[in-house]
Amino acid sequence: MQRSNRIGRLGLLSLMAIILAACVGQKEPAEKLIGDIQATVTAASAEAAKYIPDQLGSVQTQLSGLKASFDKQDYAAVVSAAPAVLAAAESLATDAAAKKDEALKILNDKWTALAGSVPAYLTAIGDRIEFFSKKANRKAAAGIDLNGAKAALSDAMSLWSKAQAAFATGNLDEAVKTAQDVKSKVEPLASTLKLDLSAPPAKS
Repeated sequence: MQRSNRIGRLGLLSLMAIILAACVGQKEPAEKLIGDIQATVTAASAEAAKYIPDQLGSVQTQLSGLKASFDKQDYAAVVSAAPAVLAAAESLATDAAAKKDEALKILNDKWTALAGSVPAYLTAIGDRIEFFSKKANRKAAAGIDLNGAKAALSDAMSLWSKAQAAFATGNLDEAVKTAQDVKSKVEPLASTLKLDLSAPPAKS
């Protein structure tokens, strides 16, 4: 009986040793998988954070879970779950690139529309100011602050130059934002000059 118990204990110890060896044997691949995922996430994080933040957050959460399992020495869980997380991490770069292309197309369309209208607005406002500045049109210019209008037009033209410079350097985001600022300034300016920007400018 004692011999049987001794054999049983030896068998249990052998089984535990095998399990321990298996766990230790999985530590290195588990560690490598986590490292590969971390490196992949780090490489894609800048663009992913800008264009697909929710997707990036999901992968980061999954990576944190793998690290927690690793810290608990549950290497088998890491090895089992890591391939799916790695695949998700690898998709970050391509998915972010696709979203970036989509965003750039939208920005490019916006810039095209603004570049086709804002310069004409500036010209129309300049012509309107010149029209009201003539002695023969003083009566029509009553109540209009022409000096203020000239200053406002100068500021708008300066801002438009900045928008064009941003576009020239490939900074579409800044170019569109600045161009929209110009448009938001010239529209009320046109109103103070009794100018309808949708209509042909007044003849001088």
